Amino acid sequence: MGATDAPAPLHASLADTVYDKVKDDIAEFRLVPGDRFTETEVATRLGVSRTPVRQALFRLQREGFVQVHFRSGWQVCPFDFEMFENLYDLRIVLETTAVLRLCEAALDRVDRGRLDALQTFWLVPKPDRKLDGRLVSKRDEEFHATLVAAAGNPELAKVHRDVTDRIRIVRRLDFTQVERVQSTYDEHGQILRAVIRRRADQAVLLLRSHIEASKSEVRKLTLHNLYLAKQPSRG
Repeated sequence: MGATDAPAPLHASLADTVYDKVKDDIAEFRLVPGDRFTETEVATRLGVSRTPVRQALFRLQREGFVQVHFRSGWQVCPFDFEMFENLYDLRIVLETTAVLRLCEAALDRVDRGRLDALQTFWLVPKPDRKLDGRLVSKRDEEFHATLVAAAGNPELAKVHRDVTDRIRIVRRLDFTQVERVQSTYDEHGQILRAVIRRRADQAVLLLRSHIEASKSEVRKLTLHNLYLAKQPSRG
């Protein structure tokens, strides 16, 4: 086996697993802002050593989800609504810029294959829509990322991927209710039709309204879930 074929170290795989589990605990409000915990507690709960736990937690610290107190362990960071709303505002700038470029590009420079792939999922009869929130959340990310990528500016797409990664933990809340899933289908369909017809002003207006609605809904749901998570459990 060549050097490039060597498997990843086991501790790296375990660190990824721990990272995913702790991040999911934060996303599902099993760990809420202000909660404190130790590396030993996480290691015991997940049945791993402290080394992959420490690696995972320092990664989450770099991403702004937890902070370390060297004398008393780790703590989930306070929820920064201003940061998330700023990131949503940045999304609007990036995505409307991309859609404007896409609508105004020469026809031979438009990647029709990408747009056709979006149509097969989003432009379907209402009875054929998927209502699985996790699936639609993933496809929603792909929808927006595809529109940006289709604009043909790799640096714009790179910044957009970074923003997407940073808001994913709250953005997924927008797909926990069936009515929001249905609204996403409706709004994506309108945006996609406007892009296909190269109606730039309409596409930009629809996209901006869609992201603003999502931002508002995510803030409301986050506040609601934080409130429920802090209520004492009832036996």
